[in-house]
Amino acid sequence: MSLRPRRKEASQRETVPEDLADYEVVVGVCGGIAAYKICSVVSELVQRGAGVQVVMTRAARKFIGPVTFQALTARPVFKTMWPAHDERGQQHIQLTEAADLMLVAPASANMIGKVAHGIADDLLSTMIMSADCPVMFAPSMNDRMWNNPVVQANVAALQQAGHLFVGPEEGWLACRTVGAGRLAEPPTIIEAVARQLRSDTPRRSAE
Repeated sequence: MSLRPRRKEASQRETVPEDLADYEVVVGVCGGIAAYKICSVVSELVQRGAGVQVVMTRAARKFIGPVTFQALTARPVFKTMWPAHDERGQQHIQLTEAADLMLVAPASANMIGKVAHGIADDLLSTMIMSADCPVMFAPSMNDRMWNNPVVQANVAALQQAGHLFVGPEEGWLACRTVGAGRLAEPPTIIEAVARQLRSDTPRRSAE
């Protein structure tokens, strides 16, 4: 008699409700060790029916490869404003025109500072500046950096401009200390994204 567990039939497997069908989310990934956690966020959003387009900064690609997000989303990952073959034209404008939400995660102090001061010098910062949808930041950084008055002023400026924030949380940081600055856990980010999306009807359904 075999003791190997039997595989579940398709009808018996746990399924994720597709409650986010027809919603479009742009996920902007910045550089930081927490970038790997965004794979879980992207994966669940896709499983729940959302269309997800990932945009990565050059620093983000030092921590995780674009092919990972391409496999999770079944879409190409955008990395530069100057692709060799761009059939979409001004992609930084077109991508956000189709999106219901833009999530920047992990959001670095550098990206928060650039957007707060109107600097658009790469694809992601340009897309945030020209976004035609709500933008949600999920910060992740060292606790001293997060508590720096300049960073806090930048966050306040973005909040005053109407941008959304989820986290950061307090906990174990990559610098081997405990403090505020830890990326919010994926379930927390996913719930914040889902709540924001469900606050309005998908753009796609209005077409």
